Amino acid sequence: MPKIIIDGIEFDAPEGWTILDAARFLGIDIPTLCHHDELSPWGGCRLCLVEIGEGKKTKLVSSCTYPVEDGLVVRTATERVIKARKMMLELLISQCPTSKVLQDMAAKMGIEKVRFKPKWEDCIYCGLCVRMCEEQMMAKAIGFVNRGDKIRITTPFDKTSEVCRKCGACMYICPAIVLRCEGAEPKDVLCGGCLNVLQPTCLEVYGEYACWMGLKGECGTCVREEES
Repeated sequence: MPKIIIDGIEFDAPEGWTILDAARFLGIDIPTLCHHDELSPWGGCRLCLVEIGEGKKTKLVSSCTYPVEDGLVVRTATERVIKARKMMLELLISQCPTSKVLQDMAAKMGIEKVRFKPKWEDCIYCGLCVRMCEEQMMAKAIGFVNRGDKIRITTPFDKTSEVCRKCGACMYICPAIVLRCEGAEPKDVLCGGCLNVLQPTCLEVYGEYACWMGLKGECGTCVREEES
């Protein structure tokens, strides 16, 4: 089995596992959006980014698609990782500010503003509905068309699909379909009603979340230790 190091923990990971699989087995929290255990890996939302490598030769990769390999060194909550995740979430929220799932994730990460112009669309193109329809419902009733800012999800030729069974699985798995508290026409791009006000002190002191006294980055223990 490949021997890896993840957040300082040496671990023999089974062949075929991804970094996300290993992290979850060890109880390490990595946020995901487009990932689902029963669907094929996608790596589209980039919220599960982690940093691999050592020294100056490090890079960010999506943990849900990157396979474990012998000698792999992984850090899941460095300053670089946290900044990248927050930026990706800001982009997703600017795409679809009405999603309760996205707003809840923003509150948990402590995001206080969105720097990108909102588009107010009702889809974030995570691909969950397309994969659900094809892989679990065996229908292939919907799919992606076009690219770039013209991308969208629809039926073939925008016509009523003959293979769609109207099962509702696409709506069940969609992270954009549940609206935030203010409904379909909120006043602001970012809600902030459930904002986590506890400051991530570990990130400032160690350059990564490294606290084992409670939730990573929230207890303030590392700062108190520095002051004592």
